[in-house]
Amino acid sequence: MNTLQECRSVIDTIDDEILRLLNERMKVVQRVGEIKHQSKAAVYRPEREKEIIERLSTHNQGPLNRAAIEAIFLEIFAVARNLELPERIAYLGPEGSFTHQAAESRFGAMSDYLSLGSIEAVFRTIEAKRAKFGVVPIENSRDGVVGETLDLLAASPMKIVSELYMSIHMAFATKAHKLSEIKRIYSKDKGFGQCRAFLSEHGLDTIEHIPVESTAKAAIMASHDPESAAICSHIAAKLYGIPSMFENIEDIHNNHTRFVILSDFENLPSGDDKTSILVRLKDAQKPGALAHFLRDFDEGKVNLSKIESRPSRDDKSFGYWFFIDFYGHIEDKAVQQVLRQHSDEITWLGSYAKGEHAI
Repeated sequence: MNTLQECRSVIDTIDDEILRLLNERMKVVQRVGEIKHQSKAAVYRPEREKEIIERLSTHNQGPLNRAAIEAIFLEIFAVARNLELPERIAYLGPEGSFTHQAAESRFGAMSDYLSLGSIEAVFRTIEAKRAKFGVVPIENSRDGVVGETLDLLAASPMKIVSELYMSIHMAFATKAHKLSEIKRIYSKDKGFGQCRAFLSEHGLDTIEHIPVESTAKAAIMASHDPESAAICSHIAAKLYGIPSMFENIEDIHNNHTRFVILSDFENLPSGDDKTSILVRLKDAQKPGALAHFLRDFDEGKVNLSKIESRPSRDDKSFGYWFFIDFYGHIEDKAVQQVLRQHSDEITWLGSYAKGEHAI
């Protein structure tokens, strides 16, 4: 390959072979869909997708890295699922929100998406089976847990079937040509909080800040207001036709949000799982009640990754319940032994393949 044309010719030949193999793969996928339809099995199997990516990453000899392999094959998986059985995905909108991006990263561009105005609406929609999956944020590395999501998990029969982490980067988008032309800025309240240093450095902390329900909504508002700007994702800015004057304006650049995917089925063990539970202690008023509960996890060698307390809505004495994540699957022997001791205190919220690095 001594010339550009020779290189292109080789690439064309390889692309033809990739296409042929992808079509062969999809023929098998269609048969898988028929088998799943007969047995009423779930189409989306995060543990199986993780197993494939792990195997490919182990066999990989480069130059693709793991992140590239994951990005390519997640899109292949999404196309395959749509061939098996098209499914609708509800998410916290509007279109262009970070939750929308998280949903597309797992379900691909071809899926049927339903944008909803609140986290509660996402739960209601999947509970009513108007969508098969729901995607909602559950915590942010800067702002902590999303209380509404935890409260709804406590009351919903839906299970967490997958988690993913996404890097959160903010853009300053505007149709104005100069900063001096901007009279107001739209963003979610937390968007303003995450970009305080940028706003102060550019003298934008003294003009009108208008909070809206999402950064995507901020982009929509700014698209109709040439004397305004939006603090939003660069995807939302592009989607709604607003030039990004500045990128990555957030104060903390390693800001990540954890999203969960909800549905009505149970995952099989993947070998690298996480489980979420809700705990309501029977003897919560007794000294050391929580310590005694956690000691059983320690003695069972079950490693906790998170514990978060929430006020109990149905407790007039202002009691608390606890949201706990730990490593392992509910079917693991060690996990079963621990949970069996507290079966009347625990609500299982789901076991799922542990999420990887932020996308």
